[in-house]
Amino acid sequence: MHPWNSTVGSASLKLMLKLLARLFQRRILIEDSMKSKVASLLTVLMALPPPDPQFVLRGTSAPVHTLHFSCGGPEPDIPLLFSGSENGFIHVWNLKTHRVDTALDGHGRKSVYCVETMGGKDRLLSQGRDQRICLWDLAEGRTSVTDSVFTEHMGFCRCSLLKVAQGRWLMAMAARSLEEVQILELPSKTSVCTLKPEVGAKLGMPMCLKLWQLSCGSQPVLLAGYEDGSVVLWNVSMGKALSQLSCHQEPVMSLDFDSEKAKGISGSSEKVLSIWCLNEQQNLQVYKTHELVNAGISDITIRPDKKILATAGWDHRIRIFSWKKLKPLAVLDYHTATVHCVSFSDHSSPWDRLLAAGSKDQRISVWSIYAQT
Repeated sequence: MHPWNSTVGSASLKLMLKLLARLFQRRILIEDSMKSKVASLLTVLMALPPPDPQFVLRGTSAPVHTLHFSCGGPEPDIPLLFSGSENGFIHVWNLKTHRVDTALDGHGRKSVYCVETMGGKDRLLSQGRDQRICLWDLAEGRTSVTDSVFTEHMGFCRCSLLKVAQGRWLMAMAARSLEEVQILELPSKTSVCTLKPEVGAKLGMPMCLKLWQLSCGSQPVLLAGYEDGSVVLWNVSMGKALSQLSCHQEPVMSLDFDSEKAKGISGSSEKVLSIWCLNEQQNLQVYKTHELVNAGISDITIRPDKKILATAGWDHRIRIFSWKKLKPLAVLDYHTATVHCVSFSDHSSPWDRLLAAGSKDQRISVWSIYAQT
């Protein structure tokens, strides 16, 4: 049994090794023979191969482009994973049976690249290459699209959702015009504003979006990654850019943000992760960079407890880092093609802290890594 997995036996072993590592690293006065034993034990730990997935989901019949967990709510004993595929289907996976409960078809067989629940597993939002964002009602076994928004955007920029009140959401999406981002209120579909860069900015298309707010009721803010490699912070209420930072030489493929630490991370087709922060004057600043072994990041996600993050790589691998220091923790090597997406579960339950990854190889790997951190 691998010591990285979340089991009772491995948790004890991992705690022991962590204590030994601290003793060794801090050079506490111990016998030379004990130092040698500690060093040997740590060497063995580092030599252990990465764990296998806890289980693998097969049957999408197409590359997987987006994943979203729903492990809580009124029926926490039925944990679900939603996946969106290149063939236009959304699969609802029962994580107890490892089988598909429902297959949803609402995007004209065009690739689905964003799936999110809205306040529970019965209300679903999906976005596809048919230029539509669909709202679904899945209560009582229904599989119907109740409403949709025509985006007119031809790229792969995923929309971003933010709950602002009970039953009210803000949605940011790439607009028809090349550099613009539109903000709508759902479910009314009322236009809140359109975010337009200054004339001559030459940011290119928005590639990834992240709506957030410091606390419930505070002003909503948007982080947008653009084709020119920039990340821009927008004040949604004022409809103006607050700060702009050049993070990459290539388009920003994915980003995530930790509002508690005011720190974010982004990846591109380069061999570099860019970590940046937001100071008290609302200015974005480069915090540090991390060079990767292989180029190309499809997706980045910070776990909800803000302790680790995962990246989806073009080199077929999933990489796990500590979020505090961006220390590499693990390289998960299972898939045989590009990993398109990664997603963490987000509820205190027996299904807490799972990691799912979707790949071009048509498989979804589900992992239990550092569940006790």
